[in-house]
Amino acid sequence: MIRAALFLLLALSGAPAVAEEVVMGLSKSSVSISTDFDGSEILIFGAVKREVAIRPDPPLQVIVTVEGPKEPVTVWRKARRLGIWVNSEAVEVDSAPTFYAVATSAPLGEVLSEVEDLRHDISIPRAIRSVGAPMTILDSQSFTNALIRIRERAGLYHLDEGAVQLRESTLFDTAIAMPANITEGLYMTRVFLTRGGKVVASHSTEIDVRKVGLERWLYNLSRSQPLIYGLMSIAIAVLAGWGASAAFRALKSG
Repeated sequence: MIRAALFLLLALSGAPAVAEEVVMGLSKSSVSISTDFDGSEILIFGAVKREVAIRPDPPLQVIVTVEGPKEPVTVWRKARRLGIWVNSEAVEVDSAPTFYAVATSAPLGEVLSEVEDLRHDISIPRAIRSVGAPMTILDSQSFTNALIRIRERAGLYHLDEGAVQLRESTLFDTAIAMPANITEGLYMTRVFLTRGGKVVASHSTEIDVRKVGLERWLYNLSRSQPLIYGLMSIAIAVLAGWGASAAFRALKSG
């Protein structure tokens, strides 16, 4: 009786009986970083689950984000002193993802409002948290912008507008490229459905990125036995230098 009354109320109010939901999947849920790792590509796909007719207006849009582990970062500004470029000012960025990718089905400004971006932290600038800059620095935002530019050039941050293929407002897919210089950890993957710039549904899962084999052994050694790791690194460097020198002398004498 109560259930029937709720459906009647929804019908009278004009609201849909069942909201749109996201069903998503990944081509792989883990990435292994080995000595020959040169990057990876993750296919993210899914569908919109609904029990009502598709609303044609405003059109449905999809946003996909992949976020690496967050860490604090110190960003320096260089200045010329006595003819030499030196670090002069610094801002501590409290939390910045080591990797962040955004893919959309249309230009980001069309599919997401500023209010919703503020609420869900979707765009690249919103994914970075920086507060409490020194009072002597009046343009602290420029340090955050510099961090974004540096990581964009390194392939760690990127925005791919129109990279999400959306078919009949139901099926979607996109591919996220992860470069060779990613760090290990859990990578949060989120999918947002939007209409008229407003988020109407979302879903999240994780991708596990881990070092394996020799990379894992060296990483663990550097953390558990830093002295042995340092001595071994010096020994390898000396042997490599000696080997190169011996090979050069052999070629020269020959």
